[in-house]
Amino acid sequence: MNYINGSWVPAKSGETLDSTNPANGNVVGTVPRSGKADVDVAVQAARQAFERWRLTPAPVRGNILLKAARILEERKQSLGELVTKEMGKVIAEGLGDVQEAVDMGYYMAGEGRRMSGQTTHSELPDKDMKSIREPLGVWGIITPWNFPIAIPGWKIFAALICGNTLVYKPSRETPVCGVEFTRAFHDAGLPKGVLNLVTGTGSEVGDALVSHPGIDGISFTGSCDVGLAIEASCGKLHKPAATEMGGKNAILVMDDADVDLAVHGAIWGGFGTTGQRCTAASRVVLHRAIRKEFTQKFIRRARALKLGDGLSAEVGPLINAASLEKVTQYVEIGRKEGARLLCGGKPTKGRGRGFFFEPTVFDKVKPGMRIAQEEIFGPVVSLLECKDLKEGIAIVNGTQFGLSSAIYTRNVNSSAVAERELQSGLVYINASTIGSEVHLPFGGIKSTGIGHKEAGGLGGALDTFSRVKVVYRDFSGRLQRAQLDTEAVR
Repeated sequence: MNYINGSWVPAKSGETLDSTNPANGNVVGTVPRSGKADVDVAVQAARQAFERWRLTPAPVRGNILLKAARILEERKQSLGELVTKEMGKVIAEGLGDVQEAVDMGYYMAGEGRRMSGQTTHSELPDKDMKSIREPLGVWGIITPWNFPIAIPGWKIFAALICGNTLVYKPSRETPVCGVEFTRAFHDAGLPKGVLNLVTGTGSEVGDALVSHPGIDGISFTGSCDVGLAIEASCGKLHKPAATEMGGKNAILVMDDADVDLAVHGAIWGGFGTTGQRCTAASRVVLHRAIRKEFTQKFIRRARALKLGDGLSAEVGPLINAASLEKVTQYVEIGRKEGARLLCGGKPTKGRGRGFFFEPTVFDKVKPGMRIAQEEIFGPVVSLLECKDLKEGIAIVNGTQFGLSSAIYTRNVNSSAVAERELQSGLVYINASTIGSEVHLPFGGIKSTGIGHKEAGGLGGALDTFSRVKVVYRDFSGRLQRAQLDTEAVR
């Protein structure tokens, strides 16, 4: 069911969509196939609720969000299993997906008492001034399938604590997770109309949401093609858009690195979530002095990974048949470009109807090859070589994306240079490209996206979902002209 104005309702068309488990094809649940008419009603509900919600004191809003976070935590096991069944990631990651939303909920609930502006002294007597945060209005929230609880948590908790009301569209691939995430807010007593859920396809719901005149801003995480289209549409409509899109992240392993630690990080970065993360480490740049040792250990680990249903395996399926075909095509592209296939390279048979692909590693990869430049979003890792730190950093930076990067080194000077020179929103030292925490901003540069970043901290989601108003109060009882009236201060 959709969730509109505090009630669970079907699509106006009466049509539905099945959501299936990518590991076996079993139906996980059935949701409404909504359209523009459903979006219209949801936006109307959000607009009607906005005035009341924005005037609700922020600490009171925070108390409701705290209840929602606690409910998510209480349901962590069942929600984590749902993530695994509907999205395919292994159960440890499914539980982590939920925990990330819980953490964000607790953090943003606290912002109800912390969210602050600035006060400063005036240049004129008997005058004070400050800045305060205000909500923007009604936001459209469009989220991807690879983190079906965590990413809605990043966006929705932040948007609500700022006083906005929302229309939320989960991915077509994981709508049941979206329903259960929304249920936590309903059960926490969120006032009707503040959060509205509309399920369906991108072309039928997402487009209607982006172009709707009653929507004041769009927060989107997903593919580059869709994100660029949203940026263009919002630009024409003069409404803010915050987009988080692709990545072609790299781990740089220097000659003085702990090779075993780097291998461990590269396995996690390359094959965690079956490579279906925007922060996945799809490139590993190796100093020539340790290349042979690293490659041998990395291949041994990759070949040993157990594929299967996420409830009992180390690597789960790809999300759907289109993703399986895309990864297969990129492996063929890599072969034609002259890269050497070291392991994997094909779909795995004998696993029923699941969309499984072998962990795949190429070496002899050149920086300009397509497999080193384009986001594959699957379990494919390219090994490249560098002769020194400067060349390694240049290779890491040599893509259109700038989300996450990592360096393994024991040299403090090398790590200092890397954190300064790596062109990415996230930099990890002696850790993989995965592992952000909710109380610092998450996001990238270059073609990875635009707008303020996700999560907490300076430049994070509070800056996306609120605007700053500056207030000047003059209690002198006379006209004072700032920057002009020099006599007033004598």
